[in-house]
Amino acid sequence: MNKRDVVKTVLRGETPPYVPWSMGFTLEAREKLVEYYGTNDLELILQNHYVKLGRGDGFFTDIGNNCVRDHFGVVWDRSVDKDIGNVLNPQLSEPTLQDYEFPGPTPDFFFNDIEENIEKNSDKYRLFCIGFSLFERAWTLRGMENLLMDFIDHPEFVRELFRTIADYNIAQVKKALTFDIDAVYFGDDWGQQHGLIMGPRFWREYIYPELKRMYSVVKDAGKCVFIHSCGDVDELFEDLIDIGLDCFNPFQPEVMDVASLIPQYHKRLSFHGGLSTQKTLPYGTTEDVRNETKKLIELGQEGNYIFAPAHAVEGDVPLENMLAFIDEITKQPVFFRSVM
Repeated sequence: MNKRDVVKTVLRGETPPYVPWSMGFTLEAREKLVEYYGTNDLELILQNHYVKLGRGDGFFTDIGNNCVRDHFGVVWDRSVDKDIGNVLNPQLSEPTLQDYEFPGPTPDFFFNDIEENIEKNSDKYRLFCIGFSLFERAWTLRGMENLLMDFIDHPEFVRELFRTIADYNIAQVKKALTFDIDAVYFGDDWGQQHGLIMGPRFWREYIYPELKRMYSVVKDAGKCVFIHSCGDVDELFEDLIDIGLDCFNPFQPEVMDVASLIPQYHKRLSFHGGLSTQKTLPYGTTEDVRNETKKLIELGQEGNYIFAPAHAVEGDVPLENMLAFIDEITKQPVFFRSVM
């Protein structure tokens, strides 16, 4: 049984030989690990179980002054947040698409290295990733405040914008499905620390219908659907399961009852994440980190769980805390017997 098989076992809600993992790090955190391990190829150390395919959040062009421009024309300032950045110039100054042309959805740079990456990572579970997949893409184009006002003042524009974004994503998904992938991973943050940014009414009115369209393309092809949505969004799990969701990330313990949700949704929904990035990792001791990791491993023994910190590990996390959870998850004895 290789890593790909183990993830498939987990997603079916069956008992895996060990709890699999896929862990991410911001640039600052990654630099600490590269210096410690003495290699830029951290995959040799981490042994993650996913290979992420496609261009994730898109294609960015460096335009100087710590700024990049994405393929939708939006400029991001990365002087503080060096991984994503802050939007400087929403493209839709008015609630209309009349003067804006979407980029082509299937440029070669999204797909030209997929076969090579699959070949290099043939033992890993294969995720085609689309970041900023709906709500996030909409607010980066329109501006957060403007878009939330549009939900009330310009509902037809919001429907047109979301439908156009979903059409763009569906075109990408259809091309991705020509490769030997296992799942499509949609990134789209809806949550705050308490509740939804737009509230459940507007989520169901504007977002749910387009998610259903996008997910159906993936499910009709016999593949799995993964989503990433930060924040307190567990009130949506039943809706998401109904339209085909298989795995939810990042599974934040600060806003969700991790210990109860895994057994509650056993055989209905899998979770990826769970280790506190807001409290335990930056502020806890190494023993705190080890204990929380061990509890998550125990919770995942029956399946439907893939270990990770609840988000990409930030640069304020001490190196020793990173090493603690890496050690705990990778030293599971069954892993070395079954896969290595």
